[in-house]
Order: sequence, then C-alpha cells, then structure tokens
Amino acid sequence: MTFKELNFHQDIQEGLDAMYFEKPTPVQELAIPVIMEGRDIIACAQTGTGKTAAFLLPILNELHKVKKKKIRAIIIAPTRELAQQIDQQFDGFSYFAHVSSQAVYGGGDGNTWTAQSEALKKGTEVIIATPGRLLSFLSLANIDLSGVEYLILDEADRMLDMGFNHDIMRIVDKLPKQRQTLLFSATMPSKIVKLAQSILQNPARVNVAISKPAETICQEAYLAYDKQKAPLVAHILKKMDFDSVIVFSSTKKNISVIQRELKKHGIPSKAMSSDLEQKEREEVMGQFKAKKFTTLVATDIVSRGIDIKGISLVINYDIPSDAEDYIHRIGRTGRNASEGHAITLINDRDQILFFNIEALIDKAIDKLPLPDGLGEAPVYEPEKKRNKPNPNRKKKKFNSNYKGSKPKYNKK
Repeated sequence: MTFKELNFHQDIQEGLDAMYFEKPTPVQELAIPVIMEGRDIIACAQTGTGKTAAFLLPILNELHKVKKKKIRAIIIAPTRELAQQIDQQFDGFSYFAHVSSQAVYGGGDGNTWTAQSEALKKGTEVIIATPGRLLSFLSLANIDLSGVEYLILDEADRMLDMGFNHDIMRIVDKLPKQRQTLLFSATMPSKIVKLAQSILQNPARVNVAISKPAETICQEAYLAYDKQKAPLVAHILKKMDFDSVIVFSSTKKNISVIQRELKKHGIPSKAMSSDLEQKEREEVMGQFKAKKFTTLVATDIVSRGIDIKGISLVINYDIPSDAEDYIHRIGRTGRNASEGHAITLINDRDQILFFNIEALIDKAIDKLPLPDGLGEAPVYEPEKKRNKPNPNRKKKKFNSNYKGSKPKYNKK
C-alpha cells in the first residue's frame, strides 16, 4: 500500500510527497483507515513504528476540510519533549494545509505561559499538551473546549505509570461527549484496558506491538560490579568509534558518576535528567541532535517517544526493572532498518532482571569478557540469584496477642 491509496486531501498528500513519505508503516496502514471512518481506536504499537503519523495524518486531513477558529483536537503526551516532537511533526505534515497547532507544556518562563495562554484563548485548532500543564490552563483561564472533536492519548501507558490517570479523567470530563477518541500505547496492561473502557466508545483495536528489538541491533552485555561500570563505559567509548551514543542510567546519582569518568578520559558528553530546567533540556537535546557532542548520559526521560536519528550505540548502565523498558531504550538505535548497537552492563544483583529480558525477547545475549585491567567480573548465574535469600531482609514478627489461626509451616 502507498499513502496515495489512503486518499488524503491533495494538500496533505503534497506535504507527504515533499517529505518523501511513500509507504505507510504497519500501524499507519491499519489505523489510518479506521480513524478516517470516524471510529474510536485503541492501538498498541511500540516507539519507532510510526504511530505519531498514524493519528496526526487522518486528524489533519479532516480538520483541513472545514476551517473553524476553535480548539478542535487535543493531543495529550506524557512529557514536554514528546509534546514538542509531536508539534514539530504536525508542522511538517500541515505545511501545505495551514492548520494551526500549539504545544502546551511546563518548564518555561512567563513569556512561554503567556504565549501558550493566548494561543488557547484564540482558538488554535490543535493543542498538544502534557496533562498537568493543560489542567493548569483550564483552571485559570476561560478556555472554550466545546468545539473539541478529537482527543488523542499518546504513550498512554507511560502517562498512567507517571500517575496522570486522575488528570486525564479531569480533562476528559471537560470535553464534549460526542467526539472521536484515539488511544495509543506501547503496552496493554489491565489499567490501560480499564481506561479505554471508560473513555472510548466501541473502539476498533489495532495491535502491531513488537515484543522483540529490531534484528538490525547488535546486542551485547558485560558482567561488571558497580565500581567497574563507569571505567568500562569510558573504555567502550574510547575503543569503539561511534558517532552518537546514549548512556541510560536509572538514577540521577549514577549520571554524575558517569559524567565524571567520561570527563576524566576527555570524552565529550552532556547529561539529561529532570534536574535540568526546560530551556536547558531543549538546548542539550538540540546540541545532541546537531552532533555538537557525541555522548548523551540520560535517565529514561528520553527512552520513549523521542525521535533522535542516527543513534549508533545505546549503553544500559543500569538494567531497567521492567523488561519492556529495555526494548524502548535500545529502540533508540537501529531505527528504520539501519544497523544499531546496544550494550548492557549487568552487576551481581540485577542478573535476574536481565534474565527476564532475555526471556521476553527469546534470545540469549552474548556476554563479553571485561577488558584487561578492570579486574574479575561477576559470574552470570541468574537462577542462583533468584533463589538466594536476602541477608538484609528482616524476619517478620508475629503478634502474640493475635487471636486468629497461626500460620502453618511444612516441616522438613
């Protein structure tokens, strides 16, 4: 199938041609016709599958047919970075269609608030917002949402993980009952199904989730104690020639450790975490995309939904507790059938987490020997780690005044 077969308005198709979009991805091919029919949809599709265009293009196509100076579509995303990215993509697709959009997110100065507020009051047709910021505007300003025809939730599972369920429902309560609702999620846990049941009407289901990383990604791992990790990262970056690298850390504390080690070895890098102000985060991301420095050390703030082209290596300094987050992280490399590289560092405590990852992707990942000079590595024994008792765990004490039945133990 080609995009021309989807029968978009001529102005939309002209924008696609200008960007050399010829064939839709699987999620686009499945979702776009259903959305153009006017049906609600719940779509399960991972980052990097083209889901943003899957909801932007059909919505843009409909909004372009009839012009109204009202807020007609609200797109909710979990982070300001993703909201900005969606807004940028919308600008590209609407270049010849002239449908207005405004990204609404926190972290800016007073001028940012004023600009966003004015756009909402004037009736910008498409609002792309983070939940908290949108609620702030709705509570402080007289904003007309009576013309909203479309509600899109992107990365819905991520939003619920971040505790936005209540905020989402407050926003939904302020919208017209007659609207088209589109829910996109990388995973489909029970809480997403429950949310869908409460806000969607007879939705179509699209599922193109990929439970395995792209075959073009070379996956490797090192067994390393915590004190060996930072020197190992420096060794990898000095020995191998990578144009663009993301080092993922689960904690902000470890980001500082990595940064100090890279600086000691003269490796140019910058950090990205929630500690940075919005302006600083935008500056760091802009410089990284422009190849002003080679290595970005980041928390999971950039693991999902952010489109950074040409990432040649992803290093998992810490193993994510959720196996599916591993797929999101290494999905930053090897995009669009290009070759990629992913290296994970496994300490003695987190072996069972990596074992779960291998089980999810149905693949044993090669464990490489530590370079000379770093000392002896842990042995990969995840099954022993699973059954090993925790010496720090406190034994439970039972209340002697408890009158119920006592717990039973099997004597051996």
